[in-house]
Amino acid sequence: MTRLFQFLILCSTALQACAQTPTTTPQATTTPKTTTPVAQPAPTGYASEKAGWLVDLDEAYAISVKEKKPILANFTGSDWCGWCKKLDADVFSKPEFQDWAKKNVVLLELDFPRKKQIPQKNQQQNYAMQSALQITGYPTIWVLNLTKDATGKYQVDGLGKTGYTPTPDQFIATLDKFIHP
Repeated sequence: MTRLFQFLILCSTALQACAQTPTTTPQATTTPKTTTPVAQPAPTGYASEKAGWLVDLDEAYAISVKEKKPILANFTGSDWCGWCKKLDADVFSKPEFQDWAKKNVVLLELDFPRKKQIPQKNQQQNYAMQSALQITGYPTIWVLNLTKDATGKYQVDGLGKTGYTPTPDQFIATLDKFIHP
């Protein structure tokens, strides 16, 4: 009985490590295209610690339109989420992913750190996107297109989402299915 209780506590702790309420483990899925308005923040001097990743939705949108590429939005807890750090090490830092990304997507990091502070405008932008896409755990990666409505708010067209994937090849194969169905 004691071992069963310890096992249940261990499993519960592991599931909560990188999740918000409700606790979920992201799985590779596709979802129907949706249109959800998102408020636009002003640009700031804040930058991602990862080369090639943007943190400003307006900048990502402008590049996405100019280069005719979808946005790869990485919802992460960069300073506390173990699976997010593992995804960075196993996939995002690898040359094969970086080469693929340069040709196919605009990289956008939407961070929810616990220890470091990010500018309020970025926090508001990140929470608006989190709400619009119903993010419940980290890491969650969305491939999406954005358009602006008549009021200047973004409309989100979600192409698909995934979570942690152990290799760049598997991750790229999943994303390619979203981009080139």
